[in-house]
Amino acid sequence: MSEQDRDPSARRRLADRRARDAARQRRRRLLVVVLGSVAAAAAVIAVVVVAVSRGGGEPFADDYKGPLAPTTRLENGAVAMGRPGVETPVLEIYEDFQCPACRQLERRFGATFKELAAEGRAKVVYRPFQLFQQDPLMSNSRRAANAAACIPVGRWVPYHDRLFAEQPPEGEDGYAPEDLIEWGSDLGVTDPEFAACVNGGRRIAQVDKAGVAAGRAGVDATPYVALNGRRVAGDALESPDELKEAVARAGGGGAPPPAGTRSGGDASGAAGTSARQPT
Repeated sequence: MSEQDRDPSARRRLADRRARDAARQRRRRLLVVVLGSVAAAAAVIAVVVVAVSRGGGEPFADDYKGPLAPTTRLENGAVAMGRPGVETPVLEIYEDFQCPACRQLERRFGATFKELAAEGRAKVVYRPFQLFQQDPLMSNSRRAANAAACIPVGRWVPYHDRLFAEQPPEGEDGYAPEDLIEWGSDLGVTDPEFAACVNGGRRIAQVDKAGVAAGRAGVDATPYVALNGRRVAGDALESPDELKEAVARAGGGGAPPPAGTRSGGDASGAAGTSARQPT
């Protein structure tokens, strides 16, 4: 029999030491797990941030440095962008300034829309309206659409781009009247009438009519892209090059329609990537 077996206090000290050692080992293992989880989370966050900042490797509309085609204000706040005499093909973009998927569409294809219009390969028609039916999304959308209808048409396109660049996060109040006015001022719009139009919601009736018109056109989600009146479906929204090819096939001076193509239905070679938004 050992001295420890004979001495109860020695046995207690040995047991206490073993318990402390075991606890120390558990803490070390826990620390390794926690640090590993933090490192993994940081890696995931880094990947997400890089992916978002790169935006799929395609330029945001603000990156477009080419000329802009003339703009004309149409019914219900719609704005046409195109060279004089170009009436077809018509590329229509139904959008809600509060819609994140619309912002992503603008990020990926905004420069392409401008290029197609500037080169006379298409008439591009923007049709902003209010899709959301719950606050704060609904009020954000209405204020932005009203301000876009108030801005002078000659500054509409850059103001449109600014609205998407400043899009508030979902669930938060945004597009405050003072900000909407300031963004116009940044573009040289200092006429008090613009501020009065924004603050007074003078184009809200027009915004409401735009929503009704979108519903009649079959628009049930945003973004919604139509080519010569037919919803884009297929591959056209996979990349700017695919969209340009679809426009060319629709009559933009590019390749002729493939043999056997029939009119009606969805636009040939176009892809619907419209993201449904809550209502």
